[in-house]
Amino acid sequence: MKKDNSSVEGPDGLVCTARLPLSSATLNHLADLIRGHLKKIGSRWRALPAGKIAWIVLAVLRCDQRPGDLAGGNGVHRTTVTRWVREVVGPLAARAPRLDRALKKIARMGGGIVLLDGSVIRTRRRTGKENRKNYSGKNKCHGLLVIALTDDRGRLLWISAARPGRTSEITACRHDQLTAKLRAAGLGAIADLGFVGLDDSDPGADPAVITGYKAARRPLTRGQKLSNKVLAAVRAPVEHGFAPLKNWRVLGKVRTDPKWATALVRALLVLTNREVAR
Repeated sequence: MKKDNSSVEGPDGLVCTARLPLSSATLNHLADLIRGHLKKIGSRWRALPAGKIAWIVLAVLRCDQRPGDLAGGNGVHRTTVTRWVREVVGPLAARAPRLDRALKKIARMGGGIVLLDGSVIRTRRRTGKENRKNYSGKNKCHGLLVIALTDDRGRLLWISAARPGRTSEITACRHDQLTAKLRAAGLGAIADLGFVGLDDSDPGADPAVITGYKAARRPLTRGQKLSNKVLAAVRAPVEHGFAPLKNWRVLGKVRTDPKWATALVRALLVLTNREVAR
């Protein structure tokens, strides 16, 4: 039986152009990265020039365009577009800031605190026992948990590896040894009530993670309510820190292998910081 890779719509499909809400500096940076990658691996030929490949990759990441649709409009195969995306995501993810370096940079700039938060990136629901760990009971959906640090203005500094959705935020932070690295850099972090209990150090020492008060059996006092209100105002920028990252529609519902999601999120962090800093 002969394999048929032609499109379902037939050879006479309609082709249109679209506008990407990105800067030309980001496109040129990605094109230069592709040229450097091709030179590194010794590849002297691609079906399209580096600038066109960068445009196609950005269309997949920013607008979640189907690789098959982009392939049909540019005269290449769908698997070629998918390979281009993976070739770009790898080098970009390698440029993502490490936790210790991001904290040292804030300390050198004279900063004293960072803002801590977590978010769940939704994934497609898969069948089988392997996908049960990706279900988040808190968010009532299948997804992957990521932890992020921002500065006091809400600009993303670092993002953790993507972990199964059932993982708690405290467990993810302890896996990255966040409190120890905060103390080593001489910084403190402000977080929401989901991180209560993360900093379990000596009560006499300065806290590395500052959180509000939870209402347990007794109602909160007036001073505790005021403290929660002040902390909520300080950490308000971190609530908007994930917004530029989630503008990349490919994160709407990740359809790829969850193991590859870490590289994808860190690559988008690099592109997001370039867009925000311009």
